[in-house]
Amino acid sequence: MNPLKRLGRRRASLLGLAAVMALVTPGTANGAPDAAKAGTLGAQAAQSGRYFGTAVAAGRLSDGTYTSILDREFNSVTPENEMKWDATERSRGQFTFGAADQIVNRAAARGQRVRGHTLVWHSQLPGWVSSIRDANTLRGVMNNHITTVMNRYKGRIHSWDVVNEAFADGGSGQLRGSVFRDVLGNGFLEQAFRTARTADPAAKLCYNDYNIEDWNAAKTQGVYRMVRDFKARGVPIDCVGLQAHFGAGGPPASFQTTLSNFAALGVDVQITELDIAQAPPNAYANTVRACMNVARCTGITVWGIRDSDSWRASENPLLFDRGGNKKPAYNAVLTTLGGTPAATQSAPNAAALPGSYSWSSSGQLISPKPDATHNIAGIKDPTVVHHNGKYHVFASTASSSGYNLAYLNFSDWSQAGSATHHYLDRSAIGQGYRAAPQVFYYAPQRLWYLVYQTGNASYSTNPDISNPNGWSAPRNFYSSMPDIIRQNIGNGHWVDMWVICDSANCYLFSSDDNGHLYRSQTTVGQFPNGFTNTVIAAQDSKYALFEASNVYKVQGSNQYLLLVEAIGSDGRRYFRSWTSGSLAGSWTPLAASESNPFARANNVTFPSGAWTRDISHGEMIRAGYDQTLTIPSCRLQYLYQGMNPNAGGDYNLLPWRLGLLTQTNSTC
Repeated sequence: MNPLKRLGRRRASLLGLAAVMALVTPGTANGAPDAAKAGTLGAQAAQSGRYFGTAVAAGRLSDGTYTSILDREFNSVTPENEMKWDATERSRGQFTFGAADQIVNRAAARGQRVRGHTLVWHSQLPGWVSSIRDANTLRGVMNNHITTVMNRYKGRIHSWDVVNEAFADGGSGQLRGSVFRDVLGNGFLEQAFRTARTADPAAKLCYNDYNIEDWNAAKTQGVYRMVRDFKARGVPIDCVGLQAHFGAGGPPASFQTTLSNFAALGVDVQITELDIAQAPPNAYANTVRACMNVARCTGITVWGIRDSDSWRASENPLLFDRGGNKKPAYNAVLTTLGGTPAATQSAPNAAALPGSYSWSSSGQLISPKPDATHNIAGIKDPTVVHHNGKYHVFASTASSSGYNLAYLNFSDWSQAGSATHHYLDRSAIGQGYRAAPQVFYYAPQRLWYLVYQTGNASYSTNPDISNPNGWSAPRNFYSSMPDIIRQNIGNGHWVDMWVICDSANCYLFSSDDNGHLYRSQTTVGQFPNGFTNTVIAAQDSKYALFEASNVYKVQGSNQYLLLVEAIGSDGRRYFRSWTSGSLAGSWTPLAASESNPFARANNVTFPSGAWTRDISHGEMIRAGYDQTLTIPSCRLQYLYQGMNPNAGGDYNLLPWRLGLLTQTNSTC
């Protein structure tokens, strides 16, 4: 689900210690004989005829730690975003199923059942649907969407979330405003379920919502009245999904009552998106026990595998930590299901970074898209995150009139070249010199930050990364250039600001085109203010430590990776690398020479033709999108700028284009 729009609405369901104490403490489920005990979640849930599943993102299926846990622990999967309307029918009547097919086919090959999520939802809805105002048109569009998607996976989906989150928050107990309710009236739910039954008579048809776990809540009662009415009138509905996004207090005291009362209407109940802030073992055990105590509670799905995979990553709400290791909550869940935890059983740590690298490069994926007011010569300095099923890329645009920023998004790299370019000088970021962006989600504030250079170190914020008009006007991290930079910059330029945070502090790195890497710091609580204590973090000759520094946390380790762009003896750009155990520590060379570079034309192959000899300013494809800038330890990918080797002339007019490196010597 969309973390930027959803988290604040759930606070009403978060309970304190009193609610925890009202529930039973963890223990082995009644009636589970020793012979039926298993050592994994899915296997143990299956002993009672249930499933234990997880949300899966297609973009993470290349992560070996992720898939190892997925295959070992879970007997059910739910596509996180890949079946939603904006992923399957972005344009009317034009359906794309590649990412969803990947998840479904993979699950089928491993004997995992699949929950379909979701067919009709007011969010992650393409604009062309939201703009429909004619009832007959919208009814036909909705029915066609349901039928087409369900037919695609007919016979392969156990349960479908037919309608998602149709009820309003607060005390009304009524439907929320949406294009479906506003144009079709309350009857759109019945229409959706009847259409779904026709499309796939064998699939379980569910209504799914959040904040309906407390039996006393008006929203819960509204959903209950709808289900009771549907059952009385023969409207096809087979199950109710309770998302169960809980605070640290876990489920409300009435949670089991809620499950029992829905089940008494003749429907199954499923816990569909479980995560609990800070993952307290008792809270997880109490949630699972409530399901185990209701015969028609047929399964549980946690919303993600590792904490770093969660849309609530800053709250560490899942059963596996960022390195893929089992947390205490895992053992509490397995025990409550009736299984036996293995004291020493845990996911392997991520592989260590190798000391040398080899890569394969794509062709040119992203080129400038000039328009009537933007005569763009080059697109460069990309930053990228993968969020809600899409890659979000920000980059500098270079022209004879200077630099500014552009934004584009796409679901798959094959779509990168056709993606629309949104010029951010039309937003509050404004015109003038803006370049070298870096984007991340600052989880403590639930805001996206875009960091860039303006002659100072500047930033803008946005609650919705997908809205190019949502960025704030530029603000500066510093009142002026720090003295230590002014004293060492020489004839260079203050460039390429880069922010990364650990659990306590945020650090701002920058370069000077004169052999120095600078670092300032502030606390997580003060960010974005308070950057002080600016020091030289690393130094070398001018061209050996030139610019474009990237710093990342390596997933599953206590290691940070530093990349800095250098200019080689042949005049071509390439990257050197170092590691450290601390963002405030010293840096040890990793692959840091022309003969053993991190990424240079001499360790890159070009299957589509060698379109560049420069491997220049770019960004790693991260494992998450928050301020920790966590990357996988293997199967690395790097979005970079390159250009025609024969090009020359005015630097601002060089024909930079963007391509993607993929590591080819990964050991995992």
